[in-house]
Amino acid sequence: MEPQTGNTKPDGRCRADITPGREVAIVLKKDQRTNKLTNGIVKHILTKSPTHPHGIKVRLESGEVGRVKVILSLLR
Repeated sequence: MEPQTGNTKPDGRCRADITPGREVAIVLKKDQRTNKLTNGIVKHILTKSPTHPHGIKVRLESGEVGRVKVILSLLR
């Protein structure tokens, strides 16, 4: 997968689009079947590779771990 460019909206599959302090919506492991989203602020990025087809894995400030599906704030 190529990095996001142009007018495409970042969707959580590219590590460069995600930074600590950014607000995101993730899918927790337990919610993968229902695709229920959990909102929070990124504390740590856990995925080492530059991209991941299911979303970059992060730990939120709340301690919850999941894969980013939506980046909610682009300002941080």
